[in-house]
Amino acid sequence: MKGAEVMNFGDSQETQANHINRVSPANSKTRAVFLDRDGVINELIYYPEHGIIDSPFTPEQFSLRPGVTHAIKEFQHLGFKVIIISNQPGIAKGHFASEIFQKIREKMQEEFAKGGVRLDGEYYCFHHPEAKVQNFKVDCECRKPRPGLLLQAARDKDIELSQSWMIGDGLTDVKAGKAVGCKSILLGNMKCELCHLMEKLDAYPDFIVPNLLRATKLVSHWVGHALKE
Repeated sequence: MKGAEVMNFGDSQETQANHINRVSPANSKTRAVFLDRDGVINELIYYPEHGIIDSPFTPEQFSLRPGVTHAIKEFQHLGFKVIIISNQPGIAKGHFASEIFQKIREKMQEEFAKGGVRLDGEYYCFHHPEAKVQNFKVDCECRKPRPGLLLQAARDKDIELSQSWMIGDGLTDVKAGKAVGCKSILLGNMKCELCHLMEKLDAYPDFIVPNLLRATKLVSHWVGHALKE
């Protein structure tokens, strides 16, 4: 897969030793909740000078959304690995350098640590088809809605995708999840424009809920139902 070398932070140096204890036995599949990052884990930022709403461009702009730490704890308590699956074209677009992206990641990890949370993996696509930085101008398989990041995570961590969930705030998340057999949850509110877009893109989520905490209740209910069958 093009770009695979730049996207997996599941085994970074600071986590490598501890990760060994979290890997499932080779003969057993695990379940995962895959989370988009911006707009799901952290707040989006409005840039009036550009007239856009986008990812945080600095560590100071990064802040967790309400209830996110509790939601991740709940998913992990239910037996799911929690893994970020995120398009991050900010470097490709020239918004910030790779060093700044790393500092934003460190800020996220620090905020999670305050709540006693540790992610099970982070997978990012840094490419963009119209990138200003030529090294990242790639028609890759890892940029959602293509499912490359999900497939890579499943291989790395022995995940059963049909028993896993993709949760995001965009239809690209829904399409990526559906492509590999995940159940999908779209965070947001149903609007007529969204209905038309879902139909046009054939990107119907399994569920729509307003936030990540509501998603935990839905997944918990599904787990309880599955155990009874």
